Amino acid sequence: DHKLMNIKEYKTIIFDCDGVILNSNKIKTQAFRQTFSKYKKELVEEFISYHEANGGISRYEKIKFFVRKLAPKYKKFNEEKNYVFLLNLYSKICRESLYEAEVAEGLKFLRQINNETKWLIVSGGDQNELRDVFQKKGISKYFNGGIYGSPDKKKDIIHRELTNKNIIKPALFIGDSKLDFYAANSNKLDFIFLTDWTDFTEYKEFCSNNKIIFMKNINYILQSIEK
Repeated sequence: DHKLMNIKEYKTIIFDCDGVILNSNKIKTQAFRQTFSKYKKELVEEFISYHEANGGISRYEKIKFFVRKLAPKYKKFNEEKNYVFLLNLYSKICRESLYEAEVAEGLKFLRQINNETKWLIVSGGDQNELRDVFQKKGISKYFNGGIYGSPDKKKDIIHRELTNKNIIKPALFIGDSKLDFYAANSNKLDFIFLTDWTDFTEYKEFCSNNKIIFMKNINYILQSIEK
């Protein structure tokens, strides 16, 4: 089951953003630490563990989890007020940090040799923020199929774009989390797991159990084409 087509034969390639296109997983963890810096250390650490174990889930869900499930353990807490405040604070810190994030090496070259294929971003990151950051970094132009993110969920975005024929099969999803694999799998897309920047420490076992091909990064995908 470990067979993938030659990458040039896919009609559509879908990329996750954090940990695939941008080296931004650590940036986002840091942004959460700053956002919650006024809270008890144990509370913040409990949240960071949850965040790292749930790669690809949107900030909307994560901050809801913080205000509804975690924070009340520590004190009485005005949920709604805090939710909006924390969301805005995180977004501000996050966007500024993402402007500085490293872009995957080999991306431009992969685009040149893969120029017949439609490319999309489907990310847990905030959609408006993604579009803004990609524009600033000069990489929006590669993604002629669009740049999509939260509040919509990944599997729903893929399903919607398949339905409106923006994603044409055969299609490949390139991701770095369990959620990416499940989003690809539930829509019957091929999948590659990139390991270089992932937050998911148990990826080897997960990939072998699910017969997933994994590679270090986009440069390795390039080399596999050129062989």
